[in-house]
Amino acid sequence: MTRQQLFKRLFVVAMPAIMWGVTLPLSAQSIFKRVDSLLTAKYRKVKYDTAYIVRPQNKWTITARLNMSGVDIESEGIDRSAGQDQHFRSEMEANSKATISLGVGYRGLTLNFALNPAKMMGKYNDYELNLNFYRSNFGFDVIYQDAKNFTGWYNQDGVERFELPDGMLRVKTLNLNGYYAFNSRRFSYPAAFSQSYIQRRSVGSFLLAASAMSQRATLDWDEQLELKMTNIGIGGGYGYNFVPGKGWLLHLSLLPTFIVYSRASMTYEGDRVKLRYRFPEFIVTTRAAVVHQWTNCFLGLSAVVNYTTVGSKDDLSVYNTKWRVRTFFGLRI
Repeated sequence: MTRQQLFKRLFVVAMPAIMWGVTLPLSAQSIFKRVDSLLTAKYRKVKYDTAYIVRPQNKWTITARLNMSGVDIESEGIDRSAGQDQHFRSEMEANSKATISLGVGYRGLTLNFALNPAKMMGKYNDYELNLNFYRSNFGFDVIYQDAKNFTGWYNQDGVERFELPDGMLRVKTLNLNGYYAFNSRRFSYPAAFSQSYIQRRSVGSFLLAASAMSQRATLDWDEQLELKMTNIGIGGGYGYNFVPGKGWLLHLSLLPTFIVYSRASMTYEGDRVKLRYRFPEFIVTTRAAVVHQWTNCFLGLSAVVNYTTVGSKDDLSVYNTKWRVRTFFGLRI
């Protein structure tokens, strides 16, 4: 094979690779421009009253957050195992969890990264997942937690108060709650919680709400005790965005839902007992936020609390409180 033939074959083999390398950046740029065009068109589409709500003009939003969360479980009832009614009460609280997160948003589409310093150092073994989606007309929270670091106490009539050490109780909990805002043209949840909108005037809205909670708790005492429950609630509430001055926003909303489906049972020493439904049983979601913004910056504090009560004090009642507090600082570019 001559040198000329060799160069010709190499050119034939290399040419497709050269063309692919040249066209790939051009294709990527074309795809990016198309996606950017679609996001921009959707972002600028006005379906709201601009006298009350506006969109930030900047394309990019960078947000740093410090999140704190915790859970508290209380129970109360009557123990009839000894042949006489004895009132008992207990409270278990998990260690609060702290995470640091960074969010990068483009035209209302946001990607978040979170780190738990205590977990990275081996001081925290629990697991928690938070998924939040807020739009002006509807939104939801999904919270899953697998916690084993509970401490607390148990008290019963005629029995000395017993301290429950860390590691005896393991709880897996899934909380879901969603809302639909009837006045979404003027009232914006994202203005308070994701800052993808800006609330310009004070306004409120009636809200349609749905909630659900599924929980499995295992207590390793003298004998293993297991509690399982699933609850679904429907209801409604009210939210209000108060704008006391330029750049300020205060939000408060309350969404009570009455449980329309309840399935709960407790197993102890091999015996499984179903917990009877007693009206009213309910799930309440409370949200609050304070936001201040100036030029292209914003700073704020938000909180979400889920409270569930099921059962009856005449048999067994269980109260669950799941909370999350978030401080944040953001920059729009």
